[in-house]
Amino acid sequence: MIFKQPTFFGETPEIEVEFVNHAALEEAVANALAVAGGLDASDLDVTVREGNVVLGGVVATVAQVERAAAVARAVTGVKSVQNDIRVA
Repeated sequence: MIFKQPTFFGETPEIEVEFVNHAALEEAVANALAVAGGLDASDLDVTVREGNVVLGGVVATVAQVERAAAVARAVTGVKSVQNDIRVA
């Protein structure tokens, strides 16, 4: 039996290991927002790009916008936070 190195069009495929880290970081930030006091996170979205968290969605007050950013920054592994949350 002959074993060949896996290739894709003659190139060795690159395995995206960051995806798992992004998913775990998104989950950690979303969980932190869900349990944070003084914040209704039911309409918030969390996306991670290269360790940078992007927050989106809608909250009721400016104080909640600021609280969401502070909570996200406190999560281990977050490099930066882009806060695109709007006030309804």
